[in-house]
Amino acid sequence: MSLPSLSSRLKQIFGYDDFRPLQREIMETSLGGRDALAILPTGAGKSLCYQLPALVREGLTVVVSPLIALMKDQVDQLEASGVAATFLNSSLDGGEARRRIDGLDAGNYQLLYVAPERLMLPDFLGRLQAWKIAALAVDEAHCISEWGHDFRPEYRRLREVRQVIPNIPVLALTATATERVRGDIVKQLELRDAAVFLASFNRPNLKYQVAAKSGAAAQVCNFANARPDDSGIVYCQSRKTTEALAATLRAQGFSAVAYHAGLDAAERVKNQDAFLRDEAKIVCATVAFGMGINKPNVRYVIHADLPKNIEGYYQETGRAGRDGLPADCLLLFSRGDVMKYMKFFDEIPDQQARDVARHQLDQMTHFAENDACRRLSLLGYFGEIWAEENCGACDHCLHPREQWDATTDVQKLLSCVLRIRQAGNFSVGLNHVAEVLTGGRSEKILRWKHDALTTYGVGKDQPRPYWVDLGRQLLRAGLLAASTDQFPTVSVSQRGIDVLKRRETVMLTRPLASPRAKSLVRSGEIPCDPGLFERLRTLRKELADARNVPPYVVFSDVTLRHFSREYPETPDALLRIPGVGEKKREDYGETFLTTIRAWLKQNIAQKFTPLETVATPAPRVSGTPGGTATVTLELFKSGASIDQIAETRALAVSTIEGHLAEAIRNGGRFDPRAFYTADEEQEIQAAMQGHDGITLKPIFEQLEGRISYGKLKIYLAMTARLDAVG
Repeated sequence: MSLPSLSSRLKQIFGYDDFRPLQREIMETSLGGRDALAILPTGAGKSLCYQLPALVREGLTVVVSPLIALMKDQVDQLEASGVAATFLNSSLDGGEARRRIDGLDAGNYQLLYVAPERLMLPDFLGRLQAWKIAALAVDEAHCISEWGHDFRPEYRRLREVRQVIPNIPVLALTATATERVRGDIVKQLELRDAAVFLASFNRPNLKYQVAAKSGAAAQVCNFANARPDDSGIVYCQSRKTTEALAATLRAQGFSAVAYHAGLDAAERVKNQDAFLRDEAKIVCATVAFGMGINKPNVRYVIHADLPKNIEGYYQETGRAGRDGLPADCLLLFSRGDVMKYMKFFDEIPDQQARDVARHQLDQMTHFAENDACRRLSLLGYFGEIWAEENCGACDHCLHPREQWDATTDVQKLLSCVLRIRQAGNFSVGLNHVAEVLTGGRSEKILRWKHDALTTYGVGKDQPRPYWVDLGRQLLRAGLLAASTDQFPTVSVSQRGIDVLKRRETVMLTRPLASPRAKSLVRSGEIPCDPGLFERLRTLRKELADARNVPPYVVFSDVTLRHFSREYPETPDALLRIPGVGEKKREDYGETFLTTIRAWLKQNIAQKFTPLETVATPAPRVSGTPGGTATVTLELFKSGASIDQIAETRALAVSTIEGHLAEAIRNGGRFDPRAFYTADEEQEIQAAMQGHDGITLKPIFEQLEGRISYGKLKIYLAMTARLDAVG
């Protein structure tokens, strides 16, 4: 299908002039009959990648969706734009389900949303063959992977659809997936010659903050009080906390509801609808809430408790600012949350699952405590390099924490770790080190005679938590190294020894403080006439209530803001506003035009400077090493191994190897023996014979997995550099 057809439908139905990054390429790939995997961040327009092709191809596009609420929400929005779409799930009574199936039999629909459980029923699979299926889209595709954060076993059976309808293209979509999860999606769905589209994970309109938790209820109330007209989600780890926090907010005058899996189905639906329809401004929820929620005008997400892993945190913060307007993400952090999780993990019977959970929690803790740019840390987790020194939209970049000369205390702590090791030829954990420094009299200190060490009691001027926090900073800085045992111990790294010997000055940052005021200029802002905007919001709510749909189904906040700065007064002018297609102009246009004209009779139109074009993040990341890659290089050059760097930085080994391969491609000079032995090099050379080196999978498989993808990438970078020199 040609591009003009896609472009004309984009404008006619959805009201947009341009595609977002990668959308057009994904659509054309699917329309060409090829399988594809698309990893696009929340708010990047994943749904359009299968909705628009469904309108230009013949036949029915089946969309596998994990949540009932998501299906209804998307169908409501499609119907509002004049698209023939429907869904089948357990929320429908028998008569309504029968009516929709009759419509499918008659070919009346272009899109069908269905849950994986229903799709895999034998009689349902049989019906598919009669419905002229043209394509299959799998939304929230990370659910198919055990390494993903929302694993759903029923997704694993989706490959069976191929046995029933073998010749249709499959498009898998997700907002968050590490390299490991991406590979698992391709494998489990049996995608054929799949094109993989990987956009930047950066959400430039989101501001990330982490604050020390000190009375979460009061902190949440204060944060919400500064944004009384905005919608927000507050994530909590326990059902009890969601209800208590919602009650506290209501007592303070906020319209707040609770949402968790323990509520009966009717109450869950009622509370969710109240939030979607702007009747409840705040929802306090467990992670059971939100996957696939399509409410675009969530202006903030608060984590009142620490998330268990970074992928979950990224997915949950991604529910803010889906419309591209500025939004805030606040995480309240305390070591108490970490300890609660550790106790819970101790009860997990499977050792591998226990280790994975602990490792993911360590990564999350590093993110919260780290003093690096939040955006750099998040993108680095997904293997993306953020080259800017200052993202301009996180607490560290906007309000850098105060630095202080910690040299004396660092020398005390490192010396204490060394003395303990020398005294008994074994290592201990940070808590024990802190006890020694503060002159503790525990049974272990006395039994191991650590009260006789020269460093015993030299840190009495500070409390034990101070020394534990300092130790964690030194772990992140690479001056200490931690074991990977169930009860981790610490040792002084080679870099730490060098710092001691050379008496180097060590500058560290102060601990987390309370959240600071938000910045004045925000990415994605659309300045507009605030009075008209509020008038149009009220009108939108009235129209939505009359049609029994959420307000954003009528028009998004983005569209209302453009109305409120451009003051359209004619039907043609309406079509120039983003988000206004022909069907919506027909349904709502005259009502909004009447309100805008009435406003202008009583108010002077304000003037606004043209909106700046926001630079779009590159779909694939390349270029000179910067940001997180530079940190890796510094650690590697200081003598740390790849495994040590990965552990210290809470990143995958493959990510660290990718940083080093990139450094080599950009002119970095390293000894190959730092990465692979001479025997391994000969093995790689032999395996490379007859291959172009572009696709590493056959080479990796020929080597039977003995040599990692990372080493193969480094080898290719080495040979490419030598070829360039030669």
